[in-house]
Amino acid sequence: MLMGLVTKNGILLVDYINVLRGRGLERWEATLQAGQTRLRPILMTTFAMIFGMIPVAFSFGEGSEFRSPMGQAVIGGLITSTLLTLFIVPIVYTILDDLSFGKIFHKIFKRSPSKRRVKEIPASETNK
Repeated sequence: MLMGLVTKNGILLVDYINVLRGRGLERWEATLQAGQTRLRPILMTTFAMIFGMIPVAFSFGEGSEFRSPMGQAVIGGLITSTLLTLFIVPIVYTILDDLSFGKIFHKIFKRSPSKRRVKEIPASETNK
């Protein structure tokens, strides 16, 4: 149950970042705007599940000693995963975006990808 909600929230956030970047926004602006826009739906689904689990987590009826720990674990997991989704997912997105385009590599070696030099093979070695 937790994995489904966390995955849905992460996909919702990253997909909207990609939509905004497709519309021409820079990565940083798209990430901030996506976080602001998708905050409400993410919090609504999280709070709905938390409030749905409160009776299970704090029940005192017969058999509640078996269900209560599960409800408490789900509530704790929902709170933790929501915070991770809202803060860690955008950070990891920007890191992976840097890596996917090779920006870090080109910053380290301080040259653009179009200025690579290819070593020429002498004609005498190509005929062998």
